[in-house]
Amino acid sequence: MLVPCRGVHMFGMRYAVDVVFVDRRGVVVATYPGLAPGRRSKWHGRAVAALEVPAGTLETSGTQTGDALEWRPCLEAA
Repeated sequence: MLVPCRGVHMFGMRYAVDVVFVDRRGVVVATYPGLAPGRRSKWHGRAVAALEVPAGTLETSGTQTGDALEWRPCLEAA
């Protein structure tokens, strides 16, 4: 999770990732399935964060623009 973030680039990366931009309520404002090395996203003025996940996650989960995402911090193992 990149916060704050309204755009990303893949310069220097060696593998593709899926990227999801969300607004302050967690609503998806844009998705980039399989954003490849050397590419970049557009600038998304409504976004406050970008979530980078393994390529293929968006297709598997069916995540799309307009969906509301919810996340919670992970608890560290004792």
